[in-house]
Amino acid sequence: MIRLLIVDDHALVRSGLKSLLTEKHDMIVVGEASDGDEAIALAHKLLPDVILMDLSMPHGKDGLTATAELREQLPNISVLILSMHDDDEYLFRAINTGASGYVLKSAPYEELISAITSVASGSAYLHPTATKRLMGEYLDRIKNGASSSTYETLSDREKEVVSLIAKGYSNKEIAELLIISVKTVETHKGNLMEKLGLKTRPELVKYAMQKGLLNFE
Repeated sequence: MIRLLIVDDHALVRSGLKSLLTEKHDMIVVGEASDGDEAIALAHKLLPDVILMDLSMPHGKDGLTATAELREQLPNISVLILSMHDDDEYLFRAINTGASGYVLKSAPYEELISAITSVASGSAYLHPTATKRLMGEYLDRIKNGASSSTYETLSDREKEVVSLIAKGYSNKEIAELLIISVKTVETHKGNLMEKLGLKTRPELVKYAMQKGLLNFE
């Protein structure tokens, strides 16, 4: 019997998921939470096998922060992210925080069941379109001869800027944190993107995740 904890700030979503999942004889919903703080507290109390975690919750901790804390505090519990975002940036952030899987809320019922079963058994799960994209990008990097040593060509300041951009900070916020001008931040950003062969923020986030530069503690 797979014990489930559902975390979503919308009561109707939680109710709908519970109704669907309780139809499966090998699954049982043992609790519901409306934000990350409540999810962490209930996880300690109920010790579910799998937590179905929403990403965006306006009150309390969001899904990514809660997942990172749960991974550290209760590593034997698998967290399956349920998201409306078919976006590589969210996907990589979820993986980096320790999530065992990532499923779109628009996915078919059968896919959700398959994902739950996979992460409950200790495996990872990504929705099919994400897997295809990641494989394609990986093969492209090999084909183009991308080298991990490129990172070493960055200056210490450029490495700081890479990490902060990937974590979602704006140019103005980075300037304030590093006590430099916004124009200097923009110059560093342009230089490092050129050195790394990157063109967009999502590409930079993927790169930062691969280099272990994201820390959501």
